[in-house]
Amino acid sequence: MDRFRPLALLTAVALALPGLTALSSAARAADADLTRNGGFEAGLDGWTCTAGTTVGSPVRTGSSALQATPGGGDNARCAQTVTVRPDSQYTLSGYVRGSYVHLGASGTGTTDVSTWTQSAPAWQQLTTTFRTGPATTRVTVYTHGWYGTGAYHADDISLVGPGADAGQPPAAPTGLKAGTVTSSSVALSWSPSPGATSYAVYRNGVKAQTVTGTSATVGGLSPSTAYGFQVAAVNDAGESAKSAAVTATTAQPGGGGPDLPAHALVGYLHTSFANGSGYTRLADVPDSWDVIDLAFGEPTSITSGDIRFDRCPVTECPNVESDADFKAALKAKQAAGKKVLISIGGQNGQVQLTTAAARDTFVTSVSKIIDEYGLDGLDIDFEGHSLSLNADDTDFKNPKTPVIVNLIAALKTLKARYGDDFVLTMAPETFFVQIGYQYYGTGPWGGQDPRAGAYLPVIHALRDDLTLLHVQDYNSGPIMGLDNQYHSMGGADFHIAMTDMLLTGFPVAGDASNVFPPLRPDQVAIGMPASTNAGNGHVPAAEVTRTLDCLTKRTNCGSYTTHGTWPALRGLMTWSINWDRYGGWEFQRTFDGYFG
Repeated sequence: MDRFRPLALLTAVALALPGLTALSSAARAADADLTRNGGFEAGLDGWTCTAGTTVGSPVRTGSSALQATPGGGDNARCAQTVTVRPDSQYTLSGYVRGSYVHLGASGTGTTDVSTWTQSAPAWQQLTTTFRTGPATTRVTVYTHGWYGTGAYHADDISLVGPGADAGQPPAAPTGLKAGTVTSSSVALSWSPSPGATSYAVYRNGVKAQTVTGTSATVGGLSPSTAYGFQVAAVNDAGESAKSAAVTATTAQPGGGGPDLPAHALVGYLHTSFANGSGYTRLADVPDSWDVIDLAFGEPTSITSGDIRFDRCPVTECPNVESDADFKAALKAKQAAGKKVLISIGGQNGQVQLTTAAARDTFVTSVSKIIDEYGLDGLDIDFEGHSLSLNADDTDFKNPKTPVIVNLIAALKTLKARYGDDFVLTMAPETFFVQIGYQYYGTGPWGGQDPRAGAYLPVIHALRDDLTLLHVQDYNSGPIMGLDNQYHSMGGADFHIAMTDMLLTGFPVAGDASNVFPPLRPDQVAIGMPASTNAGNGHVPAAEVTRTLDCLTKRTNCGSYTTHGTWPALRGLMTWSINWDRYGGWEFQRTFDGYFG
């Protein structure tokens, strides 16, 4: 039997019907590949990925392909929302490599589809088709692997079918006005534009962020500075003209804020314990150290909120000074212009303010320590499981989780109690901050570590009260930077990429409409271990210098391209003063040699 004859006969019949021929040709002419950057030649542009990056090998065509690595609670999904026509036929296709790789479409308005391969050691094409519902104008195409099965690759993903009518961009927004103005932020609002699906917010002519609503707060601004703002409305057809401009001048910092030098050296002093570095008396700390964090105040229990500061006993620290000598040394440091803070937490001091009672106890007990010693402020070094996000807590700008909300309230109370000169610093780990670029909390599908990005709502809520943020760029796993590449400890590249994220801002969990705004450079210091004994990720002095050159001068950057130059970067933080003394003061000498 000739299996091709029916197809030939059907083709002949079709050619004999002019009306049918014309219809078929028109349909084919309207078909197009609707995916954006389906070959990943522009990195991850157009895609939202939970654990993806682009690689130069293996690739099917071009010079790039997707590589995504599922974890124990994440299937490494990469997705893109595409505009389609209602009641139309589409073919989804892509090439994949790896085990248990899926390709599918959701939101079709009819039956969502997916296809997968159990094993593809070489490039394998996956194809599926679907028809959109009568009211469907958008579908989401995606690819993902399977939990814990290793990395997969994808390339040349296409969605072929009739394109949607382009239409017209919306009209320019009207009614733009400035609301609350602080020393580092301006709140904006405007009237909705019919047909807009999002809005682009411009600061001094440069796009600052994209939002879906009719309000935005632009942060990361300098005090006492005039800024011009405009808004454009956006839909699938493009971007409108910009709105009329509104000008707002940021406020002066209240009372001038804490008096720190333009470039500060921050260090932790082991005060309540001894370890291999030995005990260092406060009076013996060299004058190079501008901010001295007394480590540590710890809770009586994880959830009590009751913080105690017990100085190292003579049985553990034979050379410990008396309370009177300690307090005298503290006052001498302050008289020399140094700031001495109590640091709460540390590796062993987990703090969870789960209740209002714990919040209030925290405020009372911390105040008691500050008052007893006459300290200049407070450092928050919450690690481990101190902070995590509930499953329904998905917006860092409006947190719900009690341990987050109560901590924010407690710190605001302390700041208000002690006034504008109160020094407030934070020392989170990268997992609680920069990893928020990829992951936030348990994630949209659940299963992620709830601690991912959990410091972001605290930093954001207190950004106008925060003196310094010095993220611990050590004891960290690889972290994806704004170049969508993973960066690992051990060189300047890691510190440059991590700090660039803080000074540039970043979309949280890949959501371009939900951006963590940049901090001011004078609020940021780079956290590094003082020696190889102090923690994983130590870098030699030359790498410290290269980091500072790149961030403050945009020279000596190596392979990473920063998004700005920040000569006002506040400085460096280290764990710890004790370990630096043990290592011959190398870290201190590097700082002094660079900043003078």
